[in-house]
Amino acid sequence: MSLSISIVLLLVIVAVIMLRNGAMKLSHAVVCVLLGFLLSGTAVAPTIHDGINATAGLVSSLQP
Repeated sequence: MSLSISIVLLLVIVAVIMLRNGAMKLSHAVVCVLLGFLLSGTAVAPTIHDGINATAGLVSSLQP
């Protein structure tokens, strides 16, 4: 649960920075948000969730 909140917070920060710099328009951000909501209700959602968890586990196991 905390990993999901951290990823969402990171993505929100990136989106705000992109919106402020003009790299992304508000309409693009809205489309991305809607796509996320639509993907969460499909059969692909568990696969995406497992992929994010596997990536986070890989990154956390790396030694600096």
